[in-house]
Amino acid sequence: MTENTVRAPRPFPRAIPPWSLLAAGVLAGGLLGGAYGVLTPPSYTATAYVIAVTADKSDTASAQGFAQAYGRVATQLAVLGDAQMWAGVPLKTLQNSVQAETSPDAPMVAVSASSPHALQATDMANAVARSLIQHANETKSDTNVELLQFSRAPKPTAPTSASSKVTALVGASAGGLLGGLALLVRPRRRPAESALQASVPGPAVAADVHGQL
Repeated sequence: MTENTVRAPRPFPRAIPPWSLLAAGVLAGGLLGGAYGVLTPPSYTATAYVIAVTADKSDTASAQGFAQAYGRVATQLAVLGDAQMWAGVPLKTLQNSVQAETSPDAPMVAVSASSPHALQATDMANAVARSLIQHANETKSDTNVELLQFSRAPKPTAPTSASSKVTALVGASAGGLLGGLALLVRPRRRPAESALQASVPGPAVAADVHGQL
């Protein structure tokens, strides 16, 4: 007589805990963000200011209008072409590193330059401001507006780029957000599968059945 045996079914694999996706995202994002901050060289930014002054000191509206116009041409080829001689850098470097901003309340133009080297950033900002003043004052007899140096760019003492701690925190936050999104879109266990898993006897119950047979 052949003895019938009941084999214990293989247990279903346990699902990954939901919090593990969130923890993995935070950890991976923090590591990547910290590595980015360590491997990326620091960036220094220096800013020089120039101001527009009219022949009639009370005509602030005209000075404001010309300051806005000079702010738009500060990064043009004609201005940067002359500035590269004083800055000692290629024209392409100035095009990628120099920005100009104007104020809505004052006839002033801020010329900023960024570089991995603090002294180079200072030289570029002052060179572009000097070139802008020279080009603007070539037509001051027609515009009745003179562009003057308000303040030279000082040498920056600290980098303006984010530190590795900041990039690590940003990366961890982004990783946590992605982990949370993964939790929302992860496949859910179907009710039929849950009922089937609940109805299958565990190893201990299967062993008792086998002993009784």
